[in-house]
Amino acid sequence: MVALKRELSLFDLTNIVVGAVIGSDIYVASALTASLVGPFSVVLWVVAGVMAMVLALIFAYSAYYVPKVGGPFAYVSEAFNDFYGFLAGWSMWIAEVISLPVFAITFTNYLQYFVMLNVPEQLGVRAAFLFGLTAVNVGGVRAASRLNDALTFIKLFPLIFLIVAGIGSFAVSPSFVSNYAPLAPNGFGNIGTSIVLIFWAYVGFEMGTLPADEVKDPSKTISRAIIVGMAVVSLFYVSTNFIIFGVVNSAELSQTAVPLVLVGATLLGLFGGAIMSVGALFSVSGSDESGTLGTARLSYALSIDGLFPKAFARVHKKYGTPYIALIIQGIIAFALSIFSGLSNLISFSVLNLSFSFLLVSISFIVLKKGKTAKLRGQSVLPWLGIAICLFLLYSTSLQDKLIGSIVILAGIPIYVYFSPKVDLAELKGDFLSAPAITRRYLEKTDRFLARLLKVIRRFSGRSSPSAV
Repeated sequence: MVALKRELSLFDLTNIVVGAVIGSDIYVASALTASLVGPFSVVLWVVAGVMAMVLALIFAYSAYYVPKVGGPFAYVSEAFNDFYGFLAGWSMWIAEVISLPVFAITFTNYLQYFVMLNVPEQLGVRAAFLFGLTAVNVGGVRAASRLNDALTFIKLFPLIFLIVAGIGSFAVSPSFVSNYAPLAPNGFGNIGTSIVLIFWAYVGFEMGTLPADEVKDPSKTISRAIIVGMAVVSLFYVSTNFIIFGVVNSAELSQTAVPLVLVGATLLGLFGGAIMSVGALFSVSGSDESGTLGTARLSYALSIDGLFPKAFARVHKKYGTPYIALIIQGIIAFALSIFSGLSNLISFSVLNLSFSFLLVSISFIVLKKGKTAKLRGQSVLPWLGIAICLFLLYSTSLQDKLIGSIVILAGIPIYVYFSPKVDLAELKGDFLSAPAITRRYLEKTDRFLARLLKVIRRFSGRSSPSAV
């Protein structure tokens, strides 16, 4: 059986975190929050950044204690059992897969700044975008990480450009700050909703913990990469939004779907608008590339523990990547990009992520017990994480709560009826780089749909095949 390759360095993983976090939301969220709370949203970007940093540290410390592939699934399973681990992994997998089409839709929208596309052409661009990045990830973790490194640096340039141009504008015209009055023209009643929208812009830090079995010295590298990556992200987000609300008043921002293009054009005309549009295209590409990489590793981890179809655990013989998982999630993402809108996808993703983060925060209380490591803040962090997650869940819409509850609960029968009771021990052993484990364990493992076929047999009265 082919094992995943341990090739990702601190530099690579930091770029995965930054690349996964800084994505399409920075190019759309400012317009959404401008209509809700106005310039006060800059303060909320700071608040959301602190919330994300708390959760990122919980993930980083959890990865220190449990340096395994699978992120929340691995942490919660280690603290409790595979059932709760499955719920954490299941809800995160749903959230991450739902996020992938957001980037494809946003990429297509920003591309139309340069060329108008009809509906079939838009679908073609979305398909090329999603399956192109899928092909890169199938080609190997090194190729994927190098592409992400390049995209991360390229997509940060327009934000640096915007910040520098904005500071220059402020130096020339001190009236810059006049757009901050009034600070909250629409009041403070939509703070919760605004934080949910802004928080999604910080989501992605959890992806840095997913390819742990491909990381050099994961117990140290993962925590460092998440902390450094989140510090970079927070600096860019707060600085960018400070410039955005200073250059253009919130009333104008609330009327556009491309706020950074509007700001760039206000500062430097058509050239500035074009720079920000190109930046958006690279930014969403980088985020989707990182999301594709991490999400496939999550489904891979669930599969080797027997909680997902065995096909998700198939590793390409040449490239050492979970190619079936990558292809399947690419197909799902494309289908969602056809039938779903951005706002629905984003809000539903946040709800599922919050539930998964909640389980991780609770599990960290158990993971740190009896450990000798002195990790700064580890006693208070999980309680802060629980409070943050409950606040995010409360702040989502009633529709999201109802549908999200149904989807999360749907994972229970999947776990009970369709997962084998014995994990894929041989594959799991190879996956964890343990000494050779004999194939007899794999031979004893039930197939994924074995119990489903037994149920069908009871109702049909037919004999099942001798081998499933």
